[in-house]
Amino acid sequence: MPPLLPRERPPRLHLKQGIPGRRELDRYDALLLLLPTGDSPKGLPESRLWQQLHSRGPASQGKASHGAVSSITFDNARQTLGIIGRCRAAAEPFELLSVAGRMAQRVWADRPAPLRIAVIAQVAAGNRAAWQEALYAALAAHAFMLPSAKKAEKPQKPLAAVDVYGESTLKVARAERTAEATNLVRHLVALPPNLLDAGGYRRVLRSLASRHGLQLRWYGETALQRLGAGSFLAVSRGNARRDAGIAHLSYRPPRMARSRAPDVALVGKGILFDTGGTNLKPHRSMLDMHTDMAGSAVALATLVAAAQLRAPVAIDAWLAISENSIGPKAYRPQEVVRALNGTTIQVIHSDAEGRMVLADTLALAARRKPRMMLDFATLTGACVYALTERMSGLFASRPELAAQALLAASASGERLWQFPFPDDFDSDLDSPTADIAQCALEGKGDHILATRFLKRFVPDDLPWAHVDLSSATRRGGLAHVPTEITGFGARFALTLLLDHLAKPGKAPGGR
Repeated sequence: MPPLLPRERPPRLHLKQGIPGRRELDRYDALLLLLPTGDSPKGLPESRLWQQLHSRGPASQGKASHGAVSSITFDNARQTLGIIGRCRAAAEPFELLSVAGRMAQRVWADRPAPLRIAVIAQVAAGNRAAWQEALYAALAAHAFMLPSAKKAEKPQKPLAAVDVYGESTLKVARAERTAEATNLVRHLVALPPNLLDAGGYRRVLRSLASRHGLQLRWYGETALQRLGAGSFLAVSRGNARRDAGIAHLSYRPPRMARSRAPDVALVGKGILFDTGGTNLKPHRSMLDMHTDMAGSAVALATLVAAAQLRAPVAIDAWLAISENSIGPKAYRPQEVVRALNGTTIQVIHSDAEGRMVLADTLALAARRKPRMMLDFATLTGACVYALTERMSGLFASRPELAAQALLAASASGERLWQFPFPDDFDSDLDSPTADIAQCALEGKGDHILATRFLKRFVPDDLPWAHVDLSSATRRGGLAHVPTEITGFGARFALTLLLDHLAKPGKAPGGR
């Protein structure tokens, strides 16, 4: 059976000066060259062959040439594969990652087990690091093997190294840890639900906390009953085992007091399998519901990467871990439950369980008085219908925080679209029997209504953003990631934390 945590690390990233010579070419299974559309290769070994490959490619002008990839095999000792990819000089990060992904796909189609790869980005110096990082991210994503329980075949050596040639300001540790975080999300989301059950998830958390110096506290059902977390416990009530709970992990930078209030609280939905409960899902909708814990994986992987990078930000992560099961004790429509902050909730549909577990988790996280909160959840089908799986939905309580999040999304290549959630939508959640209805009878605008519901559990003076992860899975992959499970969210979250929230004197969300 596959391990609960990945055994392999992303390939080592090495920065090298200049251009590889003819003799150095023999070290590589592939050499990837990313060019602005219309430009020609310059100064490369086997230059005649590179020029032939370039001339065989699509027209150097026009939309058809954007993202084009072509390849050749060199007649050297290693039969090195040469690949040219073309991108607009002003390409956005999503486009860069997509082209890099096609180049990586060409590598693995021709060289199923590459050991060492060289990459060159012949672009203006100001863009070079971003282009190099996109190539590395794509190679790290393609090299990563998702967990499998198939009979072991002859083990293949993993991709060991990626050598980046040319002048660069690329931050090596950050590129490696970002790739590792994305792959950790992919691994956890792909695990079958009989392995990543609540007990398995707790073993994952203990291992990662020990490995990276994180504090870990587990709020089991008994503790949650004492706290009055009736919304979470309504969902967990139908589980066969009494092992659900809320995990609290915390990272503090070196020389910072452990007791300090967090700058950022990351919150993640961790529904390990979602049957729909009493309102049972049909088979097609239930089949892949082991992926309904993707939000918790994003929050966890982001925290781990921040700790590895010693980010100058105090971060807490709160993971709502449970199943949503069917059984004689499962919660039912028209029940009224009381959440941790005292709000009473009229249950409408048992398959709207994500907002129920998040309600108490957000309220609990807010008690630590973070400077801002950011939650991730595969929350609504409505967001998928609105955006497809190519991008995810963003909701933010303050325009400053929304602006920061959208900039981080664009820079990371993990695209977000901001939705409104004005307070007049609350009338759709009016309840005759409780303070608020869990959801509306109809599914119209459910991504907005779900956000209005969650807002009831976040203090008004606390900057808060909610990401509805419609991109957690996408058939055919997304951008640089080739698998249906995309790992979406970790790149964005790390960009937001490291480039926008970690600046000295910068208050998150404008607070």
